[in-house]
Amino acid sequence: MKRKDFEIKFYEGILKHRPNFVNVLISLGDAYTKKGFYKEGLVLDSKMVTLRPEDPYANYNLACSLALLKQLDKSLEVLKRAILFGYDDFSYMMKDEDLENLKKSPGFKDFYRKLQKMKL
Repeated sequence: MKRKDFEIKFYEGILKHRPNFVNVLISLGDAYTKKGFYKEGLVLDSKMVTLRPEDPYANYNLACSLALLKQLDKSLEVLKRAILFGYDDFSYMMKDEDLENLKKSPGFKDFYRKLQKMKL
């Protein structure tokens, strides 16, 4: 098991007292992902989408967490939702290593071709 570092423990401590502190949820989610704690990151990203259901970045991060855990159908569904809510950094999306599993899937390839045709 990977060891949690000071940063993660610090953020977890804050969330014990303020469980819906959005900035800490975002920071802790990023720290979890960097350390390979993908399941923990998924929990936080799911919570963020619950708190901010139409936030394009919360949905994008949830799609990334799902892709890291190879839940590809759900990841694509959430990524589409992120785009509908305004996520539009497609050049970053195509470079994002968190989405590598998803980008290899036929469903994503078909979806991305359609996006390109729409010239988004």
